[in-house]
Amino acid sequence: MTDVVVNCTPVDDGWRCRVTVRDDRGTSEHVVQVGQADAADLAVAIEASHVERLVEETFDFLLERESKESILATFELPVVERYFPGYRDEMRRRLAP
Repeated sequence: MTDVVVNCTPVDDGWRCRVTVRDDRGTSEHVVQVGQADAADLAVAIEASHVERLVEETFDFLLERESKESILATFELPVVERYFPGYRDEMRRRLAP
């Protein structure tokens, strides 16, 4: 079982999210920058709890495709789409009301 814990705090242009991923092999730590425009585009996210859900879903998406050790330690959210072109469509599907 994998546990993903996300804690986002507002910064000038969006949110800075600290992510801890734990599984039976250990723990990894990540920092994700989420810009206001990306949050609004992907999740109609306007507060930290919405952004936290977006980042949780993003990590679920990533962990379905790679190990926690393969996920970058620090990245801006749009980087995910460079590695996985279907990311934006999948997030919109997962986060649809």
